[in-house]
Amino acid sequence: MKKICIIHGPNLNFTGIRETSVYGSQTLDDINEMIRNSVDQSVVDVSFFQSNIEGEIINQLQALHHQQVDGIVINPGAFTHYSYAIRDALASISIPSVEVHMSNIYKRESFRHTSVTAPSCLGQISGFGAYGYVLGVLAVLHGSA
Repeated sequence: MKKICIIHGPNLNFTGIRETSVYGSQTLDDINEMIRNSVDQSVVDVSFFQSNIEGEIINQLQALHHQQVDGIVINPGAFTHYSYAIRDALASISIPSVEVHMSNIYKRESFRHTSVTAPSCLGQISGFGAYGYVLGVLAVLHGSA
């Protein structure tokens, strides 16, 4: 069985509440349930983690290394644009990871166009709403380094 962890970064616990015109009306629980229902649960074990705190995300990434998960789908939220610490944690664990953003970060404010974390991932998916997470799971299951 493949183990995949979905990591939701800062403010994603407010999905469905904040900026619904950008992030949609689904709650984080709705999104997690959609992801869980989109995989064959006899083949893929999906776990979820959310934190608004940079250090907790780093601790989770390091814990996943020790748990020997097979893949990570991460939405670092605003940390995408400046967290070299999360970037370094992703680079140090050698777990196939995909960065996901529900909005198209390249159609938004210019400061959102740069990701310091994506270069430590297999790739980046943005602009497909919550479905981007499902695409991310498929990418870590079938992608290559």
